[in-house]
Amino acid sequence: MTVRAIGLMSGTSLDGLDICFVQFEKQQEWSFQILKAKTIPYPKHWKDQLRNSIYLSPEELLELNAEYGFYLGKSIHQFIQSHQLKNIDLISSHGHTVFHQPQKKFTLQIGDGRAIKLETGLPVIYDFRSQDVLMGGNGAPLVPIGDELLFPQYDACINLGGFSNISLKSNSKRVAFDIVPVNIILNQLVQKFGKEYDKNGELAKEGKVHDQLLNHLSALQFYRLPYPKSLGIEWCNENIFPSFENIETLDLLATFTEHIAQQISQVINENKLENILFTGGGTHNTYLIEKIKSKTKGEIVIPERQIIDYKEALIFAFIGILRLNNEVNVLASATGSFRDHSSGIIA
Repeated sequence: MTVRAIGLMSGTSLDGLDICFVQFEKQQEWSFQILKAKTIPYPKHWKDQLRNSIYLSPEELLELNAEYGFYLGKSIHQFIQSHQLKNIDLISSHGHTVFHQPQKKFTLQIGDGRAIKLETGLPVIYDFRSQDVLMGGNGAPLVPIGDELLFPQYDACINLGGFSNISLKSNSKRVAFDIVPVNIILNQLVQKFGKEYDKNGELAKEGKVHDQLLNHLSALQFYRLPYPKSLGIEWCNENIFPSFENIETLDLLATFTEHIAQQISQVINENKLENILFTGGGTHNTYLIEKIKSKTKGEIVIPERQIIDYKEALIFAFIGILRLNNEVNVLASATGSFRDHSSGIIA
């Protein structure tokens, strides 16, 4: 069986829209080949709209959901045209997360899939998280099914995006959870220097670790909760940003980078992981990666750039294919829902 799909991912760190066109084949096992991939940086207008979406009225949010859906559809249409892509079976869109409060039984990823379908004329699968939240799960992380079936050679996969998450095998089950916020904090801090992100951690290197803040962060209750567990911007607004007052920004960058490295290496060491695949935008932060390596014995595997940058979009393309075939694409062992299921709305 050969299937070709476009995966679409917008991360919480707002660095842009990842579009990934992939060919999947299934014989005994699944294999994949990325045919084309591109990140479209958000224009300022969209970056501001998405960043402020959490503060909109219900009417404004519904309007943005449709408007953003058409924007996604147009972006994909241009991607297809510019690369003259053929034989596309489906588009699989994660959407952009505005709210994520699974304890209250809701999560919201905007970007109406029906608008994408109207712009492209292709089948679209979207809203992968809501069903899991209604079933008592965290609605996250969803990527573990892809780790299980597409990257089985690694003990664990860690993604460094807006938040870092891990998926690993434990007692023959795939478990997964969010570890610590990453770029959602670091990128906001470096904006004070007129930058989008801290290239190679160069600014963090200049700062000094603030021990009192580091101890405060390490003591946050989330890190002691059992998995499955997930993080959202609301948690950061409540628990992280208020503790940053009256500390130099360079020192905040140094301290939070140290905090990230501590939390991630702790998870690696506790689970005795021997080889760990690292992907996501934070993997390009060489200073952070060096810090994690210095605190762990396991082998930190950094793959080719296409996998670093597009693994999540690639896996969402795969999740869409599983949904179209009505196969399991959400693992209860990873999200905490009451059973494995096939999730996503088909437009």
